[in-house]
Amino acid sequence: MQAEGNPPQYCLIVDDEPRLRQVLVHLMRNDGFVCVEASNGEEALAQLEQYPVTLVMSDLRMPKMDGLELLRRIRGRWPDVAVVMITAVADVEVAVSCLAIGAMDYLTKPFHLEEVRARVAQALEKRRLLVENRGYQESLQEKVAVQARRLEELFLASIQSLAEALEVKDPYTRGHSIRVSHYSVVLARELGLDGELLRQIELGGHVHDIGKIGVREDVLNKPGKLTDAEYEHIMTHPVVGWRILAPLLGETPVALNIVRSHHERFDGRGIPDRLAGEAIPFEARIAAVADSFDAMTSDRPYRPDGLTLEAAIAEIVRCSGTQFDPRIVEATVAAIENGNLTLVPRVPSFIPAGAAT
Repeated sequence: MQAEGNPPQYCLIVDDEPRLRQVLVHLMRNDGFVCVEASNGEEALAQLEQYPVTLVMSDLRMPKMDGLELLRRIRGRWPDVAVVMITAVADVEVAVSCLAIGAMDYLTKPFHLEEVRARVAQALEKRRLLVENRGYQESLQEKVAVQARRLEELFLASIQSLAEALEVKDPYTRGHSIRVSHYSVVLARELGLDGELLRQIELGGHVHDIGKIGVREDVLNKPGKLTDAEYEHIMTHPVVGWRILAPLLGETPVALNIVRSHHERFDGRGIPDRLAGEAIPFEARIAAVADSFDAMTSDRPYRPDGLTLEAAIAEIVRCSGTQFDPRIVEATVAAIENGNLTLVPRVPSFIPAGAAT
């Protein structure tokens, strides 16, 4: 990562676990960094005063000063330092808050060394683009726009990693978000939508279930019928997801609408806001059909065999005007008939090695 002849890049590893620091120091030194260490946020600030640090890799949970407060201090005093947060899967919501404050990326424990290298490279590229953007703002507006687009792509890659974190927690949803995104785009095109609206619908499909990170795994993967209390718990995920993503997707309201309102019903009996008819955002009505279509045609813990394409469409038609917007149901049937909507091949569900750690 360090070009020959350039001054060394300093990496600060901050964690209260000496063994984890040792692993990261060894990895980063092999990649050409000069490494310094700290066991908490207060020590980290002292190291930042002493060394020209380019990259900080910090745990979230530490004594004296945690990673969140350290991040705030770094952003205020050393805005050009790239910060990668390290967290457990259970802390993903906090990690998202870190992205909103200014972290370049985050890692979830346990992680693979190649994943560390990829995230560090991505964080340093974001840093480079931010520094270059400041220099180009006055005289090179066109280049700034290109760089800004690249930053957005990297930001969206971080958002997508949230969906991947959910799949670790719930292997039955593996590929579900991608398929819902695909089906939503197909239906949106059938309805004549295009451009930026289509892009936001695609993004909303990718992250529509991200709130399930806050759902207990014993409920998420329960093979039998849910109790009323369990059903209420799992159906908190639209609001949980909306709260997680609102600080990050504030400029993409269409995607946020999908996250919050994809379980609203056309007859007003849905959740979380009991919206009805045209009061439900149009993009959320599209995603509701796409989500149900994939759920019906996929294997689930409570139902090992998905419905056939014909049976799923028959059920969607049956629920036209009650659960679903009739206009979108008509578009779904049309997309089936003209061959634009077909079942996406399923990837077999599995639990990755170490997922239970």
